[in-house]
Amino acid sequence: MRFRVLLISAAFACLGRCLVAQTALPGPERALARNILQQLVEIVTTDSAGNTPAAAQAMAARLIDAGFPPDDVRQLNLNPRVGTLVARLRGVNPHLRPILLIAHLDVVSARREDWSVDPWTLVERDGWFYGRGVHDDKGGVAMLIATLIRLRREAWHPERDIIIALSGDEEETAARSLAWLLTDHRELVDAEFALNFDAGALVQRAGRSLKFFIQTSEKTYADFGLEATDSGGHSSLPRPGNPINVVAGALVRLANYPFPVRLDESSRLFLQRSARLESGQLAADLRAASVPSRDTAALTRLLAYPSYAARLRTTCVATRVEGGHANNALPQHAHAVVNCRILPGDSASEVEATLRRLAGDSVTLAVIEPPVSAPPSPYSAAVTAPIERLVAEFWPGVPVIPDMDPAASDGLFARAAGIPTYGVQPQATDIDDPRDHGKDERTGVESFYDATQFCYRLVKLLAGGNQAR
Repeated sequence: MRFRVLLISAAFACLGRCLVAQTALPGPERALARNILQQLVEIVTTDSAGNTPAAAQAMAARLIDAGFPPDDVRQLNLNPRVGTLVARLRGVNPHLRPILLIAHLDVVSARREDWSVDPWTLVERDGWFYGRGVHDDKGGVAMLIATLIRLRREAWHPERDIIIALSGDEEETAARSLAWLLTDHRELVDAEFALNFDAGALVQRAGRSLKFFIQTSEKTYADFGLEATDSGGHSSLPRPGNPINVVAGALVRLANYPFPVRLDESSRLFLQRSARLESGQLAADLRAASVPSRDTAALTRLLAYPSYAARLRTTCVATRVEGGHANNALPQHAHAVVNCRILPGDSASEVEATLRRLAGDSVTLAVIEPPVSAPPSPYSAAVTAPIERLVAEFWPGVPVIPDMDPAASDGLFARAAGIPTYGVQPQATDIDDPRDHGKDERTGVESFYDATQFCYRLVKLLAGGNQAR
């Protein structure tokens, strides 16, 4: 009996070591991933700097040095300031369509005087990597490049082609380099489905993992301008038609307008699985709202939570207002920007028509940023089951929740091009201290290494091939 107990104990100990080995990034790969991240952070890829072609070239050089044929590593520049990179690890089965892995090279601006460290130097301190883009999204780029180099060094042959596409202007929506790749160079990036390492989230609080979001859809981004004009005059003689008042009235009507709630497959799953993480009235409301005959009272209460409301209906909000030219003169002009995030499936033209109706006859409405709509990606078990399997292995007990992202990413353009896309950013985000786009952006050192190993394992599972586990 004692011998059997010893055998069982030894078996469990071995299993524990095997699981750790599967989820831990090996030492040489840690050094590679860190080195790539450092190189990326030190290339200033803000829109104003225009250095994304240099970053794309640096990553291309790494892949070619690792043995990738130059014909399979293509740097393409949308313009002299916006660079992209497309690289391919070829599979052995020509009948299977490729997997597309996407991330972006560009970052938002950062001023040294605002940060406690230099944003353009990778700093490791107290278990954190600091630097602009370490989380959004140079961390994602580093994971993908490190994974492809590792697979090449292992002489691993996937069943299907693995393609990475790095865009150069995700933070600046006007240029849309991924959309350009999908339109003008479709043969380089066409795929059965895509994984977006700039979307989704592993959500933590105080170091404890809470949930893993798979982004299956995202809202359509659109900006509209509202404008009113008048001849003006002396401020001592006010009269009707003041452009500031006219625009303000339109904004108040917009603020009070309730866009309708609409749920699809992913949003219902989102509510149902989110309910497991909540308690009391909120948990009951999430469950009640997820069923077809949804409880209107429950929905009303949920809409008081901005994070839930943003996932349940289209939103339009004033983000900028300008007007007047002197303190003692009636304004001759007033202008406001309204930013809309439109639910997948909602008609962008109907949203625009609603804005025009709410603005009224005295306000001119113009489209500043035209909307690009995309259908939601199905919660396909062929893609999501391997993700759920790995999440259970890396972060036991953490629920996987499909998410309609109220923000925007390059995944929109892949979905619009007919490629189902799933956001799977595995670097942890602190729910109480998110720093993307902000001061002292950071990512946990071990979180970055775990995410890199997760990326490697996930790519192998989905691509198939020798040594796939």
